[in-house]
Amino acid sequence: MTSLGVVFRPQFAPERMRSVARVAEEVGLDEIWLWEDCFSESGIASAVALLGWTSHVRVGVGLLPVPLRNVALSAMEVATIERLFPGRATLAFGHGLQKWMGQAGVRAESPVTLLREYLVALKALLAGEAVTTQGRYVNLDGVRLDWPPETAPALVAGAFGPKSLAVCAEVADAVILAASAGPSGVREMRARVDKPIIAYARAAFGEGAQDRLDAEGPHEYGVAGDAVPGMIEEYVEAGATTLVLQPTPDEPDLEGFVRKVAGLKPA
Repeated sequence: MTSLGVVFRPQFAPERMRSVARVAEEVGLDEIWLWEDCFSESGIASAVALLGWTSHVRVGVGLLPVPLRNVALSAMEVATIERLFPGRATLAFGHGLQKWMGQAGVRAESPVTLLREYLVALKALLAGEAVTTQGRYVNLDGVRLDWPPETAPALVAGAFGPKSLAVCAEVADAVILAASAGPSGVREMRARVDKPIIAYARAAFGEGAQDRLDAEGPHEYGVAGDAVPGMIEEYVEAGATTLVLQPTPDEPDLEGFVRKVAGLKPA
């Protein structure tokens, strides 16, 4: 069965998360997702807060940009959250927008190489292994977590370009696809991998819904109003394991959006 979630977009102030979490728990929404866009909310801090405010909703961060954090630190964060909230968090990794990485002074000359090295090392660390590696970007000397997760969580990664997506499909346990992929992108990935696929899609409800979608531009897949249930079904048929609906950045009723989405959960 396909899980259904919503994105708490970084355009919304952090203090609004508590209300969204309360409503999501109340209406039985499957998942809340976050984006760690520079230079907005912290993905890790936000995820822990949401997990602490809820007891059933799963929380995802997609994506955490790998150039910003050492892989040993990421392993510590993932392991700690998994031990505190077993099975409820999905922390996904990717390149991050290259412009932002440049602004932060961490832009990699070869993002694809960095992503591969990072995912391989992170997977081994979360499995409780002692890791020594000397790569182009990732260098570890006998690093082992003192408190690895009792069960290693799925390693999740996502990207836009075909080379990076190929690395995600090869190394990660699950793949995230941006809303620009659309149902056709999900079908293409499903034909390549027998792994969970998490897909984003845009949605809007209520007065002015289509206008708000149009204002963001046509570069990402999404529909408004009565067309949303059909879009959800299209993603289900395409093979999405999880579909995460993203509101427009000017969504006037975020809690209402959460309630509406929860009511559209696939059978």
